[in-house]
Amino acid sequence: MDAYLDRLRSEITRATLEFSDADWRRAPAGRWSSAQILEHLGRTYGTTAKMVELAVSASGAPPPVRPATLKELIARLVVAELGLFPSGMQSQPVVLPTGEVTPEQVLQRTLASLERMDAALDSAERRWGRGSVAMHKVLGPMSARQWRRFHYFHGHHHILQMLKRSRRPKKKA
Repeated sequence: MDAYLDRLRSEITRATLEFSDADWRRAPAGRWSSAQILEHLGRTYGTTAKMVELAVSASGAPPPVRPATLKELIARLVVAELGLFPSGMQSQPVVLPTGEVTPEQVLQRTLASLERMDAALDSAERRWGRGSVAMHKVLGPMSARQWRRFHYFHGHHHILQMLKRSRRPKKKA
């Protein structure tokens, strides 16, 4: 597995290792719980995997990608290169959590989707080299390396949220 995605897998595993039911479900008002955050991450990995798999299986030619706009270049530099992940961005409907599975199932599915995505990105990179392998809705055309970095920083951003939510409230003396 790629170093960034291996690190991400380790962070997810460590962060959730001792989560109680309450830890999985705790959330600030109007925000996602840790289970929902992890489901969102798993959906992003699965969606990227499917997009790249379809591109690889479609033809021998690289996927049709347009040149990045200046706005996309700047956003990609900030997020995928510098690792600065802004809060408050709206997720695409396809990656929103549904809450239809248990936290244990969410964890298993997320880790499986992460591995699937890594394999798809490896396949695309072997086939097309370091060029763009797929388009991101906000960041534009990205290489396999940029996709990995994006998903690492996105995942890390959300893992920090999960850890913050898992802190048990202090009892009053």
